[in-house]
Amino acid sequence: MSGFTLAACAEMIFLDLPFDERLRRIHEAGLVAEMWSFDDKDLAALAATWVPIVNMTGYLRGELIDEAGADELLRTARIALDAAAVIDCPRLNVHGTGLGPGGLPVVPRAHVDGADWLAAARTLERLARLGEEAGRVFTLENLNVAVDHPGTPFARAADTLALVRAVDHPNLRLNLDLYHAQIGEGNLIELVEEALPHIGEIQVADVPGRREPGTGEIHHLAIADALRRLGYEGTVAMEAYASETPELALQRFSEAFSDR
Repeated sequence: MSGFTLAACAEMIFLDLPFDERLRRIHEAGLVAEMWSFDDKDLAALAATWVPIVNMTGYLRGELIDEAGADELLRTARIALDAAAVIDCPRLNVHGTGLGPGGLPVVPRAHVDGADWLAAARTLERLARLGEEAGRVFTLENLNVAVDHPGTPFARAADTLALVRAVDHPNLRLNLDLYHAQIGEGNLIELVEEALPHIGEIQVADVPGRREPGTGEIHHLAIADALRRLGYEGTVAMEAYASETPELALQRFSEAFSDR
């Protein structure tokens, strides 16, 4: 067995099934689950499945830079923390700004200046303290602007890593999404090595297509070997659509990150 905790995002797999049944299917395959939105789900029903959900979206609205947007992010993060308590989810995910339909930023910002960086760090400091009070961890996820999230500020892994380092709080960690990083930056193993002390979890999908490992250009076996060499024992989550069947996608993912 792998030393990693393997998870799959239930928003992207078994799409023809009710959400609670998706969780059960993921768990039957030997994995834990992740999800995105919480305000459109029956959280009590999800808790009743007893399937661990290890990451979820940590806010409803808001952004890191604008003062009113930051206040809204913190306000809705408190709502997210209440939801996380129902399903006992340990990590809550945030982005450089609120994302709307199609994953597009609600407030696009192609460029940010020094004052924006300082404002973002202050907002994340507040968020980290909120997580500390609740006994949960917020994760800041890198995105790509070339394909999925154009106009998102602080999108690159280098940006999110810089912010997490600047805040330097155990309740704010990096959600290192290697699918987004491959599109935006590449050099994934070097990126993992640099970011390792600040990683809360790692997400994967192959490029192009955002399908399961083994369907594109990323050498996930080499990444898994590097993670073992570095002593990483945290969560690796497949945030990907199935190229064929969900069962095969989960099998391919598990095989890529299991001990060989």
